[in-house]
Amino acid sequence: MTDLSPKGEDPGFGVYVHWPFCLSKCPYCDFNSHVRQQPIDEARFVAAFETELAHRAALTPGRAVSSIFFGGGTPSLMKPSTVAAILDAVARHWLIDTKAEITLEANPTSVEAERFRGYRAAGVNRVSLGVQALNDADLKALGRTHTSADAMTAVALAASIFDRFSFDLIYARPGQSVEDWRRELEAALPYARDHLSLYQLTIEPGTMFERLREAGKLAVPDADLGRDFWDATQDIMNEAGLPAYEISNHARPGAESRHNLIYWRYGEYAGVGPGAHGRILAATGRHAQACERDPEKWLAAVEANGNGLCEDAPLSPEEQGDEFLLMGLRLAEGIEIRRFEAMSGHGLDPRRLASLIAEGMVEYTHQGRVRVSAEGFPVLDAVVADLAA
Repeated sequence: MTDLSPKGEDPGFGVYVHWPFCLSKCPYCDFNSHVRQQPIDEARFVAAFETELAHRAALTPGRAVSSIFFGGGTPSLMKPSTVAAILDAVARHWLIDTKAEITLEANPTSVEAERFRGYRAAGVNRVSLGVQALNDADLKALGRTHTSADAMTAVALAASIFDRFSFDLIYARPGQSVEDWRRELEAALPYARDHLSLYQLTIEPGTMFERLREAGKLAVPDADLGRDFWDATQDIMNEAGLPAYEISNHARPGAESRHNLIYWRYGEYAGVGPGAHGRILAATGRHAQACERDPEKWLAAVEANGNGLCEDAPLSPEEQGDEFLLMGLRLAEGIEIRRFEAMSGHGLDPRRLASLIAEGMVEYTHQGRVRVSAEGFPVLDAVVADLAA
């Protein structure tokens, strides 16, 4: 079963695998990541992943997997044999497209040549590296345990082993100037092949950075300076031929992250592992799924019940429409209005749409899609909230 647009376009089916462990917790991170002092029993986790994949496959028979993504946490802490066993389990339950994108996130501190070659042999064909900064002082402030030299060594290694790779950078960091960022981004570009993820630092609830900010020990750029960072980023990346295809992701045409496009185009994906989320199409419609976040509780649930889900609920047409807008308007290509109407059961409010177009926040494409304009992207959340209201 697929969720087709009126033109018959299939956003694809993906599998997300969450490895929840890190060597340390970064102060800006609100992802489901955990530090453990004792070695991880990878064999036990592999068995649990195999069990949970079987459960999801029973709910989604006949799908063709176009993307598999190992996220975290730090998936590059896994043994290559663990990755291979999980990929084998995926292949037992679904057909894997011959051109499937299989991505693994990696940190420069957990990278070495033999491990990368092991991932490649297991079937991984794309890596995403968490570089975050090319300034050693800022890397330390961000809680990263690698140096900029370590990062560039890891990028060069990835380039020598994988046909496709990407790396992340964070900008608008405390004390960083726009000119600092320009120089850093321009220095990074020669190392990039065809994809970069560039995130403006945000202070997330429950993080160490939030506590530091509330204590007056951390200052981040205000909205006006944040806009200057955004504009500088777009100028540099457009000139380099890697425009933003999504608000924080830049690629040469054809090199976009296929897995993330499944999310943003509101496709179907099975999520397994502690804290993983999924959106699947069942006999009762589109379901939102979420797994138990705590790794040990997730393991116990899978071993006792055959899955680690703590949520499995059908989404109403209204909820689907809101999610579709929230995800699709992140993309430079925008959304197809007819698909929104078919999913939600109603059209976009013509007055709100007209108002946003008049303000220059939203525009129509030549293909008749609706997208957020270049002027609207820096305030995307507000635009989406207005359109979805």
